[in-house]
Amino acid sequence: MPGTDVLVVAAGNTTGWRTAASELVRSIAAAGARVEIITPDRAPRVRTFALTDFVEARAARRAALHGIAEHDPAAIIYCSITAALLWPRPGAIWLDAVAAENRPGRHGSWQRVVERRRLDQASIVLTMSPGALGSLTAANPPVGVPVPVDASGAPAPSRDIAAITYAGDPEKKRLDHVLSAWDQARSEGETLVVAGLERLEPRPGVEVAGRLDPAEYRALLRRARVFVAAPRREDYGIAPLEALADGCQLVTTPAPGAYPALEIARRLDARLVDPDIARAVRIALDDPSSGYAERAAELLEPFSRRAVDRTVAERVLPRLLPA
Repeated sequence: MPGTDVLVVAAGNTTGWRTAASELVRSIAAAGARVEIITPDRAPRVRTFALTDFVEARAARRAALHGIAEHDPAAIIYCSITAALLWPRPGAIWLDAVAAENRPGRHGSWQRVVERRRLDQASIVLTMSPGALGSLTAANPPVGVPVPVDASGAPAPSRDIAAITYAGDPEKKRLDHVLSAWDQARSEGETLVVAGLERLEPRPGVEVAGRLDPAEYRALLRRARVFVAAPRREDYGIAPLEALADGCQLVTTPAPGAYPALEIARRLDARLVDPDIARAVRIALDDPSSGYAERAAELLEPFSRRAVDRTVAERVLPRLLPA
């Protein structure tokens, strides 16, 4: 008899995936299943995307082997397509994107071949958003399981921060583009808060919040009027979703990738999805759409913990653990 129902093999090199895997474990446990999680050691930094994916996949394989030996699971969920590439035993895959979409050319020379086999071999494919598979298909219809996003608390008494952005990876988030747009857009007395980054050259109207714990960061979102994003690519994008959940207007460029917050932003106020984010910022600050936060809360309901827990209990576990 298996020692546990589900073993979750987390992706080890990003905070976002570790957080996501913890949420998945919580949902599985809430449904009454026995669940364990194992997280690979952080893989060393290497020079190319192809090698990065290999060392991370190898670390996930080692972790999975250890978890299988220790917990004897009935089923396994690999968190990210990379974690599944070298799997020692088939299982389910939870993914935000595939190499066919975000590893073009030589960057995905081996990953694109292997991932097609894994998608066909997986017991079930769980996608964070409808666009996660891109042009690929799985042998069985995927089940949508987003990383849950809820409001973090009551709104602040006033939204005294004009704008906020998250720049944990300044190059991927195109912080330079955001700052340039803010220089054009800001009026006297308005401040853009930059979170997720420790240092930045001083400039008028910009305040660096640094790396914050989640509660501190979400408290800033509840005080901000606008969240500004200009990613090069967004496979899922938890930060824009959290901003919407906490009542910020989302100003963003129309970036490639699954990026579920992008379609929500368009439905809420299409004027704020614009390559010219300086123009969109001024619209958001000077002419905000009526009822924006309330409508955002309605559109985010499928991303709530309640909705995700229901999906895991009713659509995921019965396929993973048939009676």
